Formats: sequence, C-alpha cells, structure tokens
Amino acid sequence: MSAPAIPLRLTAPDPGWTAEADVVVVGSGIAGLTVALRHAELEPGARVLVVTKDVLSSGSTRWAQGGIAAVLDPRDTPEEHLSDTLLAGVGLCDVRAVRTLVTEGPGALRRLMERGARFDRTPDGELQLTREGGHRRRRIVHAGGDATGAEVQRALVAAVAATPAIEVIEHALVLDLLKDAAGRARGVTLHVMGEGARDGVGAVRARAVVLATGGMGQVYAATTNPAVSTGDGVALALRAGAVVRDLEFVQFHPTVLWLGEGSTGQQPLISEAVRGEGAVLVDHEGNRFMAGVHELADLAPRDIVAKAIMRRMHETGRDHVHLDGRHFGRATWETRFPTIYAACREHGIDPATEPVPVAPAAHYASGGVRTDLRGRTSIDGLYACGEVACTGVHGANRLASNSLLEGLVFAERIAEDIHRSRPQPGAPVPATAEPGLADPRTRPRVQAHMSRGAGVLRNRASLQGTVRALADARWTLVQVAPCTESWEATNLLTVATVLAGTAAARLETRGSHWREDFPDRDDDEWLGHLDVTLTEEGLLMTYTPHGDALPTRLTQELTAAGLDPAEVNAVIDRALEEDLGEAGDVTSVATIPAAQRTVADVVAREDGVVAGLALAEAVFLRLGAGRAERRAKDGERVRRGDVLMTVEGPARAVLTAERTALNLLTHLSGIATLTARWVEAISGTGARVRDSRKTLPGLRALEKYAVRCGGGVNHRMSLSDAALIKDNHVVAAGGVAEAFRAVRDRYPDLSIEVEIDRLDQLQPVLDEGATEILLDNFTIEDTARAVRIVKERAENGVALEASGGLTLESARDVADTGVDYLAVGALTHSAPALDIALDLRG
Repeated sequence: MSAPAIPLRLTAPDPGWTAEADVVVVGSGIAGLTVALRHAELEPGARVLVVTKDVLSSGSTRWAQGGIAAVLDPRDTPEEHLSDTLLAGVGLCDVRAVRTLVTEGPGALRRLMERGARFDRTPDGELQLTREGGHRRRRIVHAGGDATGAEVQRALVAAVAATPAIEVIEHALVLDLLKDAAGRARGVTLHVMGEGARDGVGAVRARAVVLATGGMGQVYAATTNPAVSTGDGVALALRAGAVVRDLEFVQFHPTVLWLGEGSTGQQPLISEAVRGEGAVLVDHEGNRFMAGVHELADLAPRDIVAKAIMRRMHETGRDHVHLDGRHFGRATWETRFPTIYAACREHGIDPATEPVPVAPAAHYASGGVRTDLRGRTSIDGLYACGEVACTGVHGANRLASNSLLEGLVFAERIAEDIHRSRPQPGAPVPATAEPGLADPRTRPRVQAHMSRGAGVLRNRASLQGTVRALADARWTLVQVAPCTESWEATNLLTVATVLAGTAAARLETRGSHWREDFPDRDDDEWLGHLDVTLTEEGLLMTYTPHGDALPTRLTQELTAAGLDPAEVNAVIDRALEEDLGEAGDVTSVATIPAAQRTVADVVAREDGVVAGLALAEAVFLRLGAGRAERRAKDGERVRRGDVLMTVEGPARAVLTAERTALNLLTHLSGIATLTARWVEAISGTGARVRDSRKTLPGLRALEKYAVRCGGGVNHRMSLSDAALIKDNHVVAAGGVAEAFRAVRDRYPDLSIEVEIDRLDQLQPVLDEGATEILLDNFTIEDTARAVRIVKERAENGVALEASGGLTLESARDVADTGVDYLAVGALTHSAPALDIALDLRG
C-alpha cells in the first residue's frame, strides 16, 4: 500500500479574522523588508503588510557574518563578478539573472546604506573590502567585523518602523495561499501565535503576495540556520501548485564550529571571511590539505572546500578538521571577528591560541521557488525572493556573499513590478483540496534521515533509503491536531521529500550535489534543472534543459553543421535580452493565464528555402515550451502554407518566444532563399556563389550557415583566417605586387587573395604567385579576358572570383566567362526576410 499523499492544504481552523492589504510580504529578512520599503516608496498611499514568524528582527539575515558582495573597487568590474559567480554555479546559473545581480547590485547596496546601514570603513573613510571563497577580488563589504547581517537587519527594521504605510504582524506562521477563481494569488492564511485582536488562524487578502521566508536548513539535524528556517515558503508554494527548481543543490558551509558528536540544531558559523583574511584549513596533524585541490586553495568555492574536508575526514577517520588563524593574534580576532571570537570562547575554544574545530553543516538552499527576473513565480500575483526563491543566480552552488545582494536586487525588482503591473485579482475562493498534517514527532526522524542520507555525501542506497523513510514518516496512527509544531513538521516533510527525490534523480556530481556513485559532472545528460510541482496525483518532476544551454541533440546538430553552439547560445542570449527587456512580455503576462497551454504551428507565408529551424526550436525550448517538432529541414524548399514546426507548451512561453524565434528564422531563411536564386541562376556553369564579410555584427557564422543552406559556399570568416589585399592596401604598400610580397613575407603559410580593379594588374599578381584573384567591378568582357589569360598561362591552381556590380540578371553571363566564383555581398547584408508566421491552433 502506498504512503499517504503529501497534503495540498494544511489542516487548520477556518480563519477567525481577516485583514486587507495591497501587498502582503511573508518574511522579515533583507529580501522581505526591502520589498516592503521599496513598494512604500513607489506607492506612498498603498498598504503593505509584513508577516514574520518571529519578531521583526529575527530570521536568517541577522546571522549573516561575511558581508555583501558588490563591485565597488574601481579596479573591479561587473564582468569579473559575473565570471566568479558563473564559475561557482558550475554551468547552471542564468547568465541574465547574474548580469542583473552584478550590474544593479552596487546601486542597491548604496540605497541600503541610504536607509541607514553602516559598513566598516578604512581610516580614510573608504569602504573596507575583503575577499571570500570563489572571489578573485576584494569586493565584500562588512559591518561590525563579522556582524554584517545584524547591522543590515537593524537598519531595515528602523526604516520599517519609520514608514507608517508598513504594518507588521509578528509571531505569525504562514499556512496556505489564497487564490481567486482564475488561480491568481489573492492573499494568505496564517496563524498568529499570541493573544490580541489578531490571534489564531486568520486571512490576509492582498493584490500580491511576496514570499521571503528564507531557507529550509532545519530539514537537516545540524545547520547554521535559525529554528524558524523550516521551509515554510517552499512548502506553501508547492501546495499552491507553483514550480520549485534545483532543490537538490543544498550548500553545506565548510567551516561550521564543531560542537561534538551528535550535536544538532543551529550551529555557530565560522565565516568564510576568516579564510579571506588568511586562516587555513589543517587536519589533526597540522597538514594543510587545500593546496593542489583548487587554484584558490583555502578560498576555493564552498562546494570544493566542503568536499575536500569530507575527503580528509574519511581518510583520517575523524569527524572534523581545524581552521588555523592563530597567526592573526588576539587583537585581530577581537576586532575583525568579534562575533565568531565570542562564539568560540563560549564553547571553550580560544582561536588566538588554538585551531578551531570545524565540519560542514547545512547552510543555504541554492534552489527554491522558480522565478523570473522580476521575481514572478509560475502563479500570477505570487512573487518570491531571497533564499526561498530560485532566481537562477546561484546555479548549482552559491558564490559567497551573493545571497544578501540577491535579496536586495530582486526585492527592488519585485516592488517595481507590482507597482507597474498593479495586479487586480478577483475574490478568493474556498480551497477544495483534501487537507492533511504530519505528526510533529516525526521531525527529529526526518532531520536525522536527511543528514545521514542526503547530506554532503550522497549515493543511490543512501538516497533511496531516505526517500523510503520519508514516505514512512507520512504515516500516522493518531489524529494530528493543527498547531505550530504539526504545521512546521508538515512543511519540513514536504520539502525533504522533494529534496531527496531530486537528489536521487540527478545522476551526477555538480556543485553542492555530490554523488559518490556518480562522481563526475555530466553536461551531456544533466546540464539542466529538475522542476517539481505538487499535484493531486503527487509530485511531478520535470527535467528542463538549462536556459543558457542547448539540448544535447541540438548541440550535436549545430556542431555537425559547422556552427559553434556557444556562439549560437550567445546570439540567443542577446536576442532575448533585447526582446524581453526588464519586464518581460507584459502583454502575455496580462492577457494569458499562467496555466493555459497551447499548440502552435510555424508556417511559411511564401515560397522559399528555410534555414535556422534549430535556432527557432532552441528559443521556444529556452522560454519553456515543452515540445517542438520540426516538419522541415534546413536547406529544404518550402511552399506557402507549409508547416515548418509545431510547438506545444504554456501559451505565455510560446507567445513570448515567438518574435525572437521568428526574427532569427525569417532572416536566415531569407538569406538561404536569396542564395538559392543565385545558385539557380548560374546552374550548369561550373561557377559557385560565394558570400562576403558584409554581415550583421554577431551574426556572421549564422548568416554564412544560411548561405550554405541555400547552396552557396563561404568565403573567409574573419580578417585573420586568410588575407585579402584590397585597393587601400595597394596604395599603402606602393603597388599590388609590393602588397602581395609584404603579406607573403610576413605570413608565408596564409592563403592570400588579391583584389584587382584593372586588367593590367593581373599579370604582375600572377607573376608573384597569387592563387586567388578577385576581379572587382570588371566588365563581362574583361572578366572573360582575365579567364583566358589565366588559362593561357596554364595556371590551373589560380581561382578567379567576380565581385561588384553583379545582379541576378547578369549572373549567368558572368558565370559563363569561366570564373570560379561570384562573390555576392547582398546575400547577407540585404536579403529580404522570408515571411514566416506562428499560428495558434484553435
């Protein structure tokens, strides 16, 4: 008999009270309070309600030690910050999201300082910057030495207190999402743990709901997270039907104070900044073990350091290693790391005189509720930011100190999107799903199973055992009363089940997901995301190819066609960035329900030759289409009305991708069609149609591919792969023969083509040994004479190319002279697009 299903709704009393707000923000860390403050600035008359599980100053933000990463040093650049982030994310970062983070981050940080946050400064008043793991430059701002989170929280709480439009409900555990009849977010139910006008279960109705509930570290027995981090936001989103992504990527902080065997609950963190200032990892014999593991040694990304620690612990049979910062001296420990120093002293350790015992512990969830660049989830009106969200910034492994920055940047974007879109959901409708609860006594069992089977080290047996144990934990022989403990246990069990399931499904090692039985990264099969939704039938898991990567079959197809998949990806990135802008496809978001699906046909509106179908398919898949079936091949002649491709998936995704996909497809098909006309015009002559470098910036490789689809051949790709001596080079060198000689002497192994514009230049070039000659703007008569001269000299290895002044009407006459090529710049720089459209069925 199967285990009971994960509930789609928490068992709870009917709401005894109701509150109204324009926006309800669930969570009071840096992400939630920034949303509230920014929205209050944008709409001073709006009412913002902040719901927090503890007091306003509690939550994960205040525990952050290291700092906030941002490009503030003139010697640093956003591109370097982007590069460091992408390296840490091991192939799964959304480049657009990371670029948003690193470019908007400095401004967001300055606005945080304007709200009152005070960061440490040098004696001359400049911000004091430090380094952490994975960063190649000093770009981490900090406060109070190692109390950054506490200072950020203090400043934001003070700012909220000074903003009358923001109301706060403390000691309130969010339960479930309220929806209207169209499935749009309409508020939340919650339970206030206290006495007063609002206590017990109530409802907050709002135009928009923002989840900023933090992490889910309490799903493990040992974690750096506070007791409130029980995955409430992710569990609520799952029950509401939202998509959750990348939950298997849980970052284990490599240096957590080891408090002894069997220690559970929140453990003191030893910030990465300690290693940034020069502390090193050593084993029990005092041997450093990070040198040679990574180029950054002790400052390698967190997943690398955590794995190295675990390996050394296994090799030595120990349950911890040491962090040695004795060379700092007591004064540095007390001033630069006062919080850490105090925590160590509280547990009987003096880091100024002895190494600090450390071991990895659960720290940060890189995955979460899937969002776009505006923080929008797959449910209209429901937003997520901070650790509860999966924005795509972190990929498979978060770069140190990017989390607080992510909270700032995407919180501001959410507030601006709500202000811009002004959601207007209908009245909430009663939920119909069967409610349920987990027995709160299962909580320690869930945590123990997760730590043993789905921790830093994972394998098939450990994960399968964990999945079975979690299924068993859903059984209960007693009636479970609705209360804080049972609600939290249900949330933990829900999140743990998804995490263990995705970890068991991902058969590779990547970032913070380490499979002992699949120790290698596998980009062929696993360069993608595991998306999970909760349905009445249970959990539905979907593999989605990474947005910045092409599916393997498309990669192989493009490579076989002579195209670089990385260049194709870059073209698609730029095209989507231009098309979507910051707000995305606002029309589709406004007019199409998120759950609506469609089937559409890509149809030729005129006769021609098609090229670029693989690119169009990649765009549709990139934006979320579930299936794209091609009914034609690149290089084929198509007739008006022919269906070239059928696309199926979410209607929003298909229509959002339409223009970008068709821009590429119609342009490349236009080039292929024009090329085919030239090829047809000279068929049977022995001459071939050739392109030139007259291409659009960034599209040369694709445009030359389209020429090949049309039956033409390519000239040189760039200025470096062959030489072409033109009239200005001749003037600069003092003559055509002199120019030829100069190039041959400098690059003896390079192919050299010489352009001549008079017949009397031909003989000197032949005498120099030219093997390819471009006849620029020659008359048909002079072209024929040039061919005869070459043949009379029996120069069989010399190729002649006609260029300039060519038309389709004259092409045949030019080809009949016996030239080898007709070079037609118009193929790529002025070919009309082929009319192709997207038709929705029904």
